[in-house]
Amino acid sequence: MENEKTKQTILVTWDFTEVSEYALEHAVRIAKVVDNNITLIHVLKEKKDAEEAQKKLALVAQEAFKKYKIKPNIVTKEGSIFSTISEVATQIEANLVIMGTHGMKGMQKFTGSWALKVIVGSQVPFIVVQAPPSNSSFHDIVFPITFRSENKEPMNWLVYLSKYYRSKIHFFKENINDASLKRKLNNNIIYAKKILDAKCVDYDIYTSEGKKSFPDQTIDYANQINADLILVMTTKNIGFTDYVFSADEQQIIANSHKISVMCINPREDLKKIVWY
Repeated sequence: MENEKTKQTILVTWDFTEVSEYALEHAVRIAKVVDNNITLIHVLKEKKDAEEAQKKLALVAQEAFKKYKIKPNIVTKEGSIFSTISEVATQIEANLVIMGTHGMKGMQKFTGSWALKVIVGSQVPFIVVQAPPSNSSFHDIVFPITFRSENKEPMNWLVYLSKYYRSKIHFFKENINDASLKRKLNNNIIYAKKILDAKCVDYDIYTSEGKKSFPDQTIDYANQINADLILVMTTKNIGFTDYVFSADEQQIIANSHKISVMCINPREDLKKIVWY
């Protein structure tokens, strides 16, 4: 039998709210398919709260074992959620972080950008959820593909997900008139098709249309086809104004249809990483 310590782990953020339970449900669904461990992390505001938090988290792990037959490991650490989660994910060599969020509504739009600030800078991909899993698998995955060069990076993950879930990938192509940008977009699509064809991954390509913003059209399309997941690249070198005025991925993360969103950050060491 494989030693539990040799398995990769899925890190689940835990703040003792309902969305944390949703995140755990998603983690269990994935862990059982890819044979991963699960680790719960609670970030402490003050060190004096460590003992109580550790006891509460241990109870959560026990209840999870009764319910799901998987007992998560637990971690409590003092720090800021904007850095500690990513730091721990790297330290324990997690292959995925799953985080619950309440989305953004009204005046919460400014402060609601915390989710994106937690994600940006992480070497580990995040899946952000607002609701429990609606299906037992990722049957349909939407990837909004643009002209940005980093749009080539998620191909390894799309192949990885398809390998385990037999997923169909739906490329949602940005409608561009500028000749130079259109050429870059087409190059990204050619690259994607080459990778997915080589791995026999099922996919289709749909071009956006209409007057809504590309993020809004992406969300509408994902809802229309009952997608289980939207996969997005975060903005490279994202700045303060992106948090305030809502980067594209921030809008998608907080989509009103509560579709789960996988976020991948641009990486310099992509060539060193192979998922399939």
